[in-house]
Amino acid sequence: MSLPVLNFPDVEFRFQKNDKGTLQVFDSIRKKFVDATPEEWVRQHVIHFLIHHRQVPASMISVEKQLILNKTKRRTDVVVFNSALKPLLIIECKAPGIEINQLTINQALRYNMELKVPAVFLSNGLQHIFLKLDSTGPQIIKEVPFYENLLNF
Repeated sequence: MSLPVLNFPDVEFRFQKNDKGTLQVFDSIRKKFVDATPEEWVRQHVIHFLIHHRQVPASMISVEKQLILNKTKRRTDVVVFNSALKPLLIIECKAPGIEINQLTINQALRYNMELKVPAVFLSNGLQHIFLKLDSTGPQIIKEVPFYENLLNF
């Protein structure tokens, strides 16, 4: 499988192949190799970008956090927390071939009904949308804020 070039800064990832010959990438948050699916490839770039380019402490990032939504188990791709472990940001990652559209935004906003975060970030690796959520509704922010600025949302 050829991994696509994404709209993120370059990263030197660690790779291996499992017993079945599947390419895997090392996830620095989960501390293990995971299958390098198209969505995972985007997730790993997002994580690296947050840590190395937006100064989000790795200890404040959760990957595949489970939540219950309408009595159904769901998993968020990435959640960023503050030091009091209050969720600040939900990140929804899609494979590069999946368009970021209203359906994708609605999925992230449904997760927010449970987590009640002030911001949502959606990415397919090529297209990124960052939404600040407040009483006036979602506002598109042009750049992903630095962690210290997220704390003030």
